[in-house]
Amino acid sequence: MGIMTSHQKQLVNIAVVGDVHNQWEAEDAIALRALGVDLALFVGDFGNESVEVVRRIAAVDIPKVAIMGNHDAWYTASDWGRKKCPYDRNEENWVQAQLDLLGEAHIGYGYLDFPNLQLSVVGSRPFSWGGTTWKNEEFYRDWYGVGSFEESVDRIVAAAKATAYDTIIFVGHNGPTGLGDEPEAPCGKDWQPLGGDHGDPDFEVAIAQTQALGKTIPFVTFGHMHHRLRHTKERLRTVISTSLEGTVYLNSASVPRIVETETQRLRNFSVVCLEEGVVSKISLVWVGSEYTVVSEQLLYQRSEPVGMRSPLRESSSAL
Repeated sequence: MGIMTSHQKQLVNIAVVGDVHNQWEAEDAIALRALGVDLALFVGDFGNESVEVVRRIAAVDIPKVAIMGNHDAWYTASDWGRKKCPYDRNEENWVQAQLDLLGEAHIGYGYLDFPNLQLSVVGSRPFSWGGTTWKNEEFYRDWYGVGSFEESVDRIVAAAKATAYDTIIFVGHNGPTGLGDEPEAPCGKDWQPLGGDHGDPDFEVAIAQTQALGKTIPFVTFGHMHHRLRHTKERLRTVISTSLEGTVYLNSASVPRIVETETQRLRNFSVVCLEEGVVSKISLVWVGSEYTVVSEQLLYQRSEPVGMRSPLRESSSAL
């Protein structure tokens, strides 16, 4: 495992923004700043190639990274999507426009180093739809020169190898395989026929290969598979999983991320605390109109002191 440098920041607070689906307002940027976090991670699905939403997110003025989701190439990645395209593809390219706006903050198949935090963030495959079938072959070939899960693994691991730090956070739109095949699992298939692991196999392999390089991966986050399940209203999706290696996985897709009560609009963020390079706590918080946290749901609390590792895989429901 990678060794943390002696200058590792002792406490790092991270906000994860789950699937946006056009719900990002000027107030969200203010709320994000009010949380006082060191870093913001956006897991994609900003809208259906919603350039203006991405423009607002690109303007967020705290350290951030983002990865594109399947909806962010909704009219580009597939044959049926291109048939529904609302703009002239000879005149405009909304996928490229989004990428241009985000610039280096978009880390799909890439990475960013954060020297003040002494960690790096690596992106998995961008624009993922999830599942164990290689989809949208033409799109991935044309945009990234990638033609298979194996080639995708190579791209992700190459980014991880290039990082300046041995402590790595992974961000994907969809999560990796290996987190369970129940419909309620973090990447479980909750539509008919029920069940099955709908994670990204290239993401799982890339994480394992990165760990084999000697890197430490305390935290992996993603979205895509919404917390509200399609097959039942009796419970919500399991959103936390932990591995034998001590990695904590978070599905952050609490959708809708903005809700309206009788008195105010509430917007959610997942807040992750890293202590000495280890996840100590994760909460889903709702920020109100006064930019204070009005509700906090504890999703994960490390039971052992930092420095000790649990030998068991744990999971936690969002319910």
